[in-house]
Formats: sequence, structure tokens, C-alpha cells
Amino acid sequence: MTTPFDYDAMTTRNIGFLTPDEQAALRRTRVFVCGTGGMGGACLQSIVRAGVERLIIADMDSFELSNLNRQVFAALADVGHDKADVTRRKLLDINPQLQLEVHGAEWVDHLDQILADCKIIVNGMDDVAAGIHLYRKAREHGATVIDAYSAPLPSVTVVAPSSPRPEERLEFGTAHLHWRQIDKHHVDRCKLQEMLYVAVNSSSIHHFKMQYAAEVFAGKRSRPSLAPMVITTGNLMAFEVLRLMTGRAASTDCRGYFFNPWDQRVERPRRGLSRIVANWYARRRLASLMHEGGE
Repeated sequence: MTTPFDYDAMTTRNIGFLTPDEQAALRRTRVFVCGTGGMGGACLQSIVRAGVERLIIADMDSFELSNLNRQVFAALADVGHDKADVTRRKLLDINPQLQLEVHGAEWVDHLDQILADCKIIVNGMDDVAAGIHLYRKAREHGATVIDAYSAPLPSVTVVAPSSPRPEERLEFGTAHLHWRQIDKHHVDRCKLQEMLYVAVNSSSIHHFKMQYAAEVFAGKRSRPSLAPMVITTGNLMAFEVLRLMTGRAASTDCRGYFFNPWDQRVERPRRGLSRIVANWYARRRLASLMHEGGE
């Protein structure tokens, strides 16, 4: 016999972490989660179990065998099926009362409609050009983007409408381009600029084997992902979603922070001489890495 769904019963243990008024805010506020795989899927699962009921989700990919190592909605039976459709079904298994709007690849053409009534965005995808489009539209519509770095350590950023976009802050060199004009050359520069920031402002470089990183740069190996890292990142994002929904004071900004579970510490952006030295060291390491990858 199927147990009838009861929202209050599902969320009753939230009270204490959340007030009743905050719980009500979770229920009425809409969130757009773009990318339902690793980080996006983990974030989605947590916020739906916390009681978020109004969602827009988008993903253009299908589940693959390699997704089973980290993506919370991936199971063997789902391989070959659309991520957005599978995610929709599994979210409704948690809360059948969800107000859920689902998009595939066409989401990029509907951002104006999506963001008209949705001011919290979770960026869980790895398409650089589409991500730039998403950030630009978020600024236009006064929406906040919760994101993370491509890094060996869990991280999170919160980019408010007035904050610099990643393409500006990390100097992607794409500001003059329409997002559909961004080609592989531009994408490679964007990724390198982000990698430099990660290497300078975190200890990530010490937590991943550099010989494998060289193969990634050379296109000989897919970007690595590990379940605890990816799922922790998604849950850091979920905390930021709840904070925005409940109006709690902000402590995470557009630069964000890294969480180092190996050494039990939070790593924040470097300043002053420490940043200069780290920048010099990181540039040397990355130059060596690029050389190795090109051999």
C-alpha cells in the first residue's frame, strides 16, 4: 500500500534548523537548476528533501555508465535515458506535489521566460559558452547564480546580480563575443584561467596527481570526478540556496571558498604577498603541465 504524501510530515524534522516561516519560504520560492548530473543532482536532492517545491530543471544529456560513480540520480537502469526526464521522475518519487518544469537543450532559448519569475539559479553544468550566456542573462534579470569551480576540492560561489561575472573576474577574454561565437580556442582559455585561479587560491594542486592532469589537458583523459567531492559540492550549493530563500546573512561571495576535507579547513582567496607568490608558483606548474600534455 502506498503511503499518502504529507508535506508537513516530511519536513517536520527540519524545524529547529529552520523556523516555520523559513520552511514556508522554501515551499514558495522558485529555483532554476541548470544541469542535473553531479553537483546539480546532489543539490537538487538536498533542497527537495528540505522542502523546496517550485523548481525548473534543465539538462541536455543522457546518463552514461561513467556517471554511476557520482551522480545521485543515475542507476544502471537509467543509462541511455535523458537526465532531465529521469531526474523529474525521481524527484516526484520524493515529493509528488512538486511544481516542476523540465527543459532539455532548448533551455538556452527560454532564459528570459525562465528568469522572469526565478531569481535563484544553480549552475550545475560544464558547458562554458552556455554558462556565460546564463550569467549574462542572470544579471539582466536580477538573479543570483550559485556555482562552483572545476577543482579537486569542493567549492562554492554566490554571484549576486551586481557582482562581476566569472568571464570578467577571471579574465576569460570573451566579453566582446556573443555566447554562440565562443569556440574551442576561447573555451580552452576560459578553462585555463579558471584552473589558474583554483591553483592560486586553494591547495587543489596538492590533491590531484599531476601526470593525470597533463592527460586531461591533452584531451587523452576525461575530467576526473569523485563522488564525495562532487556530492559535497552539491550540498554546499544547497546550503546557499536555503540561505538565499530564508534571507539569512551572506558570507559567501562571487569569489567563494574551497572546502578541504583532507586537511579539515576552509580555504579562501589569497591576498597580498601570499597571492603573488602562489600566482608565480601556479603559473610555473601549469606551464609545465601544458608542456607535458602537449608531448
